[in-house]
Amino acid sequence: MLLYTLIGGYMLTSVILFKYPTLLHKKKRVKFLCQHISHRGGAGESYENTMCAFRRAVAIGTQMLELDCHLTRDGEVVVSHDQNLLRSTGVDKNISDLDYKDLPLLKQRLPIDFEPDVEYVGSAREEDRRFALLRDVFEAFPTIPINIDIKINDDQLISKVSDLIKQYNREEYTVWGNFSDEVTQKCYKSNPNVNLLFSMQRVTMLIFLMYTGLLPFVPLKETHLEIFLPSIYLRRKGGISPIFLPLEKFVVRTINVLLIRPCLFNHLRARGIHVYFWVLNKDEEFKKAFDLGATGVMTDYPTKLKLFLKNQPME
Repeated sequence: MLLYTLIGGYMLTSVILFKYPTLLHKKKRVKFLCQHISHRGGAGESYENTMCAFRRAVAIGTQMLELDCHLTRDGEVVVSHDQNLLRSTGVDKNISDLDYKDLPLLKQRLPIDFEPDVEYVGSAREEDRRFALLRDVFEAFPTIPINIDIKINDDQLISKVSDLIKQYNREEYTVWGNFSDEVTQKCYKSNPNVNLLFSMQRVTMLIFLMYTGLLPFVPLKETHLEIFLPSIYLRRKGGISPIFLPLEKFVVRTINVLLIRPCLFNHLRARGIHVYFWVLNKDEEFKKAFDLGATGVMTDYPTKLKLFLKNQPME
């Protein structure tokens, strides 16, 4: 009888705290709220991760810039998704093997990772196709929130990005981390005052805590959950070979069942944790994400998302 009473008390307390988490946890105070996030500055409308893309996205009205960082041989923090330059420039070299001044220009025809068989084709102007430095982005957009993916496990890279964040007083307006838990933990240790992403390992932990009822009792240091809509994965260019398609579908459906839960997103938002979905490029995807309770959406097409939000304003 005592056991049943304890179990019942635990379940009731968990349910109450799941719905009203601030009874136990202080709500996180993130300084910004972003519905419109430009992935790589808007890779479908300009050359990805360039100053040209960032300026255009901000002019359109994006509320956050998402970008990726690597370190050059001469120690410059350069904005690029890929370490190897073959896809973006046609030159089969790593960024870490070149000085910043020697980085080649982006190709005029640039594949869009989240739009299979689609390329962005822009102008031939060299200034539009140069790699940007993170410091230049910080200088150009001092008040725009920036989401930084630290692409590789490099202590020097993390340290230099942390130094730049401090130098430009951007701790409250920057989010950083990586899919890798090791990289994300290093980011947190380097500067715990910067907003932090959930790593994949921590997302898995989040699922475990939710289904065991423990989540309402556990403090979370992260401020931002960034996940993909399962349906997006299957259309991504370079996906798994068709021979593995049944397994791929199983994994995606499992993620859909376990993670894509509005009750989880509502709980996190009540704790002040933002929920972003990536990378969505169609109106029906935007709508689904916001219907599920997303705080914001990352897109390759800032103009499309801007028009969607204008026609269907979110609360």
